[in-house]
Amino acid sequence: MHEETVYDALDHAHGGEGHWAFGTGFDEPLAGVDTTVPDGVDHADLGTYCLMLGDDALVLAQRLTQWVTAAPELEEEVAIANVALDLLGQARLLLARAGSVDVLGRSRERASASIPDEDALAYFRDADEFRCTALSAADNGDFGQTMVRLLVAATVRLAVFARLRDSRDPVLAAIAAKGVHELTYHRDHAARWVLRLGDGTAESSRRAQAGVDAVWPLLADLFTATDVERRLAAAGVAVDPADVRAEVHDVLTTVLDRATLRVPPWPADAPPRGRLGEHGPELVALLETLQGLARQHPAATW
Repeated sequence: MHEETVYDALDHAHGGEGHWAFGTGFDEPLAGVDTTVPDGVDHADLGTYCLMLGDDALVLAQRLTQWVTAAPELEEEVAIANVALDLLGQARLLLARAGSVDVLGRSRERASASIPDEDALAYFRDADEFRCTALSAADNGDFGQTMVRLLVAATVRLAVFARLRDSRDPVLAAIAAKGVHELTYHRDHAARWVLRLGDGTAESSRRAQAGVDAVWPLLADLFTATDVERRLAAAGVAVDPADVRAEVHDVLTTVLDRATLRVPPWPADAPPRGRLGEHGPELVALLETLQGLARQHPAATW
């Protein structure tokens, strides 16, 4: 039978469900994973923690897609898009886990019943319901600053995910086991660019150093645990961000030293405002772009 478009073909091949983006024969990464919440773990805490990790990935992915058609090299546009897709995949799994334990906030009231929980959380929460850090939400700056931010974000996230593989929550452990491979590439890709820019021309070095100086203050709240993180870390489910500080410090210092860039003083710890839903106007503007179409057509299917 002749199909009008490739999308029609994909749709018919999978029962006409219309969700071809996630239904085209790709393996389900959590197939066979026990989704039971471990004994003694508060559902609300687990869901909130998944929002923290999921929102970091979702918001940073959206930031990275702003470089598509604007990156300095065509191959780099593809690489950045692939990093963003990896992060979107992590966000999807983490937000779905949050939804599975009924941590949905006001999103479920705004979204139609046909919309999956992870989509409701992505598209129908306001900025004060997001739990991402300022590092993820900050504007891109120039390309050098973007690569420095990606280096920091991937280094922190990789250190956390490496430890989360031993989480008592089987879902978090499975997501982390898949994510460490992706995050290793993200970190190494960003590190290569920081080395190339920092130890390149006078102009590229100047821009890379300016990127470091702009990003460094955003480290202030990355290692301050919320009460939720402390409780879940004590229960063997989550990672206390303070536990990855030394590893992150060593990796970042090594990369910047080799890139002949000056390592700024490590910022003093600050309250984790982003984890508590306190954000600047840059996140509001980003969400207007991310959520605009879904909110205009809340009952649409794709």
